[in-house]
Amino acid sequence: MAAYVIFDVDIRDPKQYQEFMSGVKPALEMAGGKYLARGGAHKVYEGDWEPRRIVLLEFPSIAAFEAFYNGATYQGLKSIRDSCSSARLVGVEGLG
Repeated sequence: MAAYVIFDVDIRDPKQYQEFMSGVKPALEMAGGKYLARGGAHKVYEGDWEPRRIVLLEFPSIAAFEAFYNGATYQGLKSIRDSCSSARLVGVEGLG
């Protein structure tokens, strides 16, 4: 069952964030993940959520995402992301 992951990212250092992105994109693709949206225009229609930069990912399953997220490659790159940005992250299983 497909899984979707939503990041709400606040980038403090765009140059350093690009360093993170150059490493994470190939690792994400190797894990079966793909970008569905990345930093496009967005609009809040209800509630008080004020997202900064939305990234929407699709993975084959929650297990595939968790293997990617907890794996050595992403965890090594996460320290770069954490030093130049902050993020909120949620994953949800798709309909089966």
